Amino acid sequence: MSAEESLNNAENLLARLEAARVRLDETQDPDQAIEILQELAELAKEVEGELQRAKRAAETEAAAPPNPDASAD
Repeated sequence: MSAEESLNNAENLLARLEAARVRLDETQDPDQAIEILQELAELAKEVEGELQRAKRAAETEAAAPPNPDASAD
């Protein structure tokens, strides 16, 4: 997976995280609030994982030798 793909995945996860946060703000049900908090924690871990993958991919891409077959623009 490329750094760009990982960043796109992280952005999608952040959108889901924000939607869950809004649901948490709107709920008055303690049980539902706990479920949403668990979801937020899981999404935050997934975002962190995607960002780490993006970082590793970017480092790998930066360290890779240039492709001699690629045409210069």
